[in-house]
Amino acid sequence: MQYPVVIHKDAVSAYGVTVPDLPGCFSAGDTMDETMTNVVEAIECHVEGLLLEGEDIPLPQPMDIHYGNADYKEGIWGVVSIDLSKLSGKAKRINITIPERILNKIDTQVAESGSNRSSYLVNAALEYMRNDLVPTKSER
Repeated sequence: MQYPVVIHKDAVSAYGVTVPDLPGCFSAGDTMDETMTNVVEAIECHVEGLLLEGEDIPLPQPMDIHYGNADYKEGIWGVVSIDLSKLSGKAKRINITIPERILNKIDTQVAESGSNRSSYLVNAALEYMRNDLVPTKSER
């Protein structure tokens, strides 16, 4: 899952980062590299807390939706990848049937991404749901 983030830097402060799709999720770092590492940990921690409380995980929205927000006006936009399958939500084994040709395509993509089949399918399903739930331009 890829979450957009907004990075702010004042002349006398560390980098601060906000995750627009996860209200209350913030992080910081002294360097840009440290900031990006820390925001991944912050998102994972935030999502972990939501899961433990039985709440839904907010799906990331396209950056375009957030551009008009004055809070992010001076920020630098970035995207971080989060593997939600490794968080504490209980995993449940399922049995599904997939045409062999499609499974081969999935396995090729999995091998190229360095992921695993379960994580890939979970992220693909979440991405599909996000796209299905985002209003079209005519609906906005």
